[in-house]
Amino acid sequence: MITLYGRNAVLEALQDPSLDCRMLHLATSNRPGGAITELRRAARRRDVPERSHSREALARISRNGRQDQGVALDVYCPQLREFESVLASGGDRTCHLIALDGVTNPQNLGMAIRSATAAGIDGILYADRGNPALGPLVIKASAGTVFRAPLLRCPDVAHAARTLQRDGFTIYRLQAGAARDLETARPFARRALFVLGGETDGVSAAVRQLPGEDLAIPMANGVESLNVAVSAALVAYAGLLGGAGPRA
Repeated sequence: MITLYGRNAVLEALQDPSLDCRMLHLATSNRPGGAITELRRAARRRDVPERSHSREALARISRNGRQDQGVALDVYCPQLREFESVLASGGDRTCHLIALDGVTNPQNLGMAIRSATAAGIDGILYADRGNPALGPLVIKASAGTVFRAPLLRCPDVAHAARTLQRDGFTIYRLQAGAARDLETARPFARRALFVLGGETDGVSAAVRQLPGEDLAIPMANGVESLNVAVSAALVAYAGLLGGAGPRA
């Protein structure tokens, strides 16, 4: 379940017939009429139930009391899972995951999710700590892809990476200046976690300390780096075409 917040974002979701909206949450402090009336009408047209909460309780639901405008909406996302769900996938099946380690800009996060999903990546680690909430900015940047992206929730990327490594996943860290690149490293391990670092600090120190391999994206004409969303697309497609074996 993804909980949206903000009046415009919630209204847009309620008006989108492709989304499975489950519950409209409203703060009792909202003034009646106007946007609130419109939201309630949209929910009734979709047979979406409504619940009222104190302002404090609504802030806990939205996880963003400063920007939720007294409104939140639960949307069911069938591909949203806990990251542990991939641990039992077995070593014979190819499973390539991407982790966005410390990506804090909502637009970058949304575009990276969209790029990786379009490439057919098996899963995208989304951390409760270190990534922005899946709010309106992330959703808009993803062009709505968030709702059908194979998101894997985890407490933080380092914890998930350690757990996945113990289960047989190989860690590939995207690092500028690495001795090998995405092309020369093929074929990748069947079970692989590709870690992309944040905008400022890159891959976190905790992930850098784990056993793994550093890979670079080849650059020409003096270009030093790429936007993380572009990098996510390149990594996801490289994994898809990396010759690691069947994906079923």
